[in-house]
Amino acid sequence: MSMTAHKQYKQVQVKTANNKKLLLMLYQGCIKFLRIAKKSIKEEDMENANEYLKKSQAIIDELRYTLDMDKGGEISSNLYKLYNFMYSELISANINKEIEPIENVENLMMDLLETWKEVINNPNQGKEQQKINMSG
Repeated sequence: MSMTAHKQYKQVQVKTANNKKLLLMLYQGCIKFLRIAKKSIKEEDMENANEYLKKSQAIIDELRYTLDMDKGGEISSNLYKLYNFMYSELISANINKEIEPIENVENLMMDLLETWKEVINNPNQGKEQQKINMSG
C-alpha cells in the first residue's frame, strides 16, 4: 500500500469512527508516537524526536480539552490533572532529550488505554464511569 493510500485509509478510519473508537485511536496513536520519539532519541535523531513528541503532546491536548468537566466530575478532574502531568513530562523529555519521561507517559497511556477498553466493552461496570462524556 502506497503512503498516500495508507494516509487516505487512515483519514477514512478517523472520519467514520464512533466517539469511543476515536478515543481508543487517540491513545494508540499517542503510544505509537511516543515509541517513535524514544527510538529517535536513542538514534540521536533529535529533529524526529521533537516532531513525534509534539505529535504526542497534540493528542494529549485533544484528550484534555474533550473532557466534560461538568458531567465527568472527579474522574474528569483527575484525568485533566494526569494529562497536564503527561504534557509537562513530554516538554521536559523534549528539552532534555531524555527517554525516562517518555517511558513514564507511555506507561500511563497504556494503562489508560486498557482501562478505556474495559469501560467501553463493559459499559454497565459502574455509574461513575458513565459520567465521562467521551463525545468531546
